[in-house]
Amino acid sequence: MPDALPEIQANRKIIHVDMDCFYAAIEMRDDPLLRNSPVAVGGSPDKRGVIATCNYEARTYGVHSAMASAHAKRLCPNLIIVPPNFEKYRHDSKVIRSIFAKYTPLIEPLSLDEAFLDVSESTEYKGSATYIAQAIRHDIYQELKLTASAGIAPNKFLAKVASDWEKPNGQFVIQPDAVAAFIVELPVKKIPGVGKKTSEKLHNMGVYTCADLQQLELLELTRKFGAFGQSLYYLSRGIDDRPVITHYPRKSLSVENTYDKDLYTLEDCLAEVPQLLSTLKQRLARSKVDAPVNKMFVKLKFSDFSATTVERTSFGVNDDLFYELMDEGFHRRNKSIRLLGLGVRFQNAESASFVQLPLEYIDGAFDDER
Repeated sequence: MPDALPEIQANRKIIHVDMDCFYAAIEMRDDPLLRNSPVAVGGSPDKRGVIATCNYEARTYGVHSAMASAHAKRLCPNLIIVPPNFEKYRHDSKVIRSIFAKYTPLIEPLSLDEAFLDVSESTEYKGSATYIAQAIRHDIYQELKLTASAGIAPNKFLAKVASDWEKPNGQFVIQPDAVAAFIVELPVKKIPGVGKKTSEKLHNMGVYTCADLQQLELLELTRKFGAFGQSLYYLSRGIDDRPVITHYPRKSLSVENTYDKDLYTLEDCLAEVPQLLSTLKQRLARSKVDAPVNKMFVKLKFSDFSATTVERTSFGVNDDLFYELMDEGFHRRNKSIRLLGLGVRFQNAESASFVQLPLEYIDGAFDDER
């Protein structure tokens, strides 16, 4: 165990703003006929599409993001699935970002619909993070007729947890002197990085809450969970000293496609590489990333929804290597393919550690952007 734990930085004031079912809310705002109906934004169920997001009416049926659209329709036959319009979503996201900038320059976007803000030095509303969060949510509604939820806390981890507490269209504050009492009741599944697999492993150890997790020594956690054990040790105590980072260097870039019909042979998969590669190179040209490519990878998702990623070190983009990686990935399962992806990783990308752990990390996730 460390000689002394870091202290909660009581002078930090972090806000996590999370738009309420952002894409679906925009579509309902722009089409009154969608209101009061279960609505999702995503791909067509006839073309093996996937749900990007859905409104709260749809969620009552068990519909959620990343679910196959066909399955969502089975759960909710009246579900209205609207194709995504990212140009519209990006426009509204920029408006929201401009509202944030009125209150602080320290903004860390996590996606189009959520961000961390550090308002520790803000003089607005006499430095009250609670009132600043209220003002931001009010401004967003006045400008866009969209609702947002917010969490206010001394660090990013707790602010992220707090923003879910009063959803939708609410906010929740965790004061520095309330952290210890709040954290002991928190389920371990609320800790970033604790997905299904890690949660099951912790439950098998008799760990269900952060209070349970606090009983385990740092050495035991690192032995069982590697470097992530250190994150578990500190986050279970409400300790998170990560700064709000206004710019993340891009770690990777990829493209992928889900096919209307399964690809059954290696030749079928290889035939799709040129189109994917062309799109990837176009995105690389537009990305203006200065760091050189040092790895290439392919992703394959099989008919049973299992997935595999194959990667290899490469100095720059080597077209032929994508074909070799595709060959290796295809032969890892004796199943047809529903999705293919190609991607690259950039040199000098920051590795994940306790202080940089992204809150959106999920067990086994395929990280495209960071």
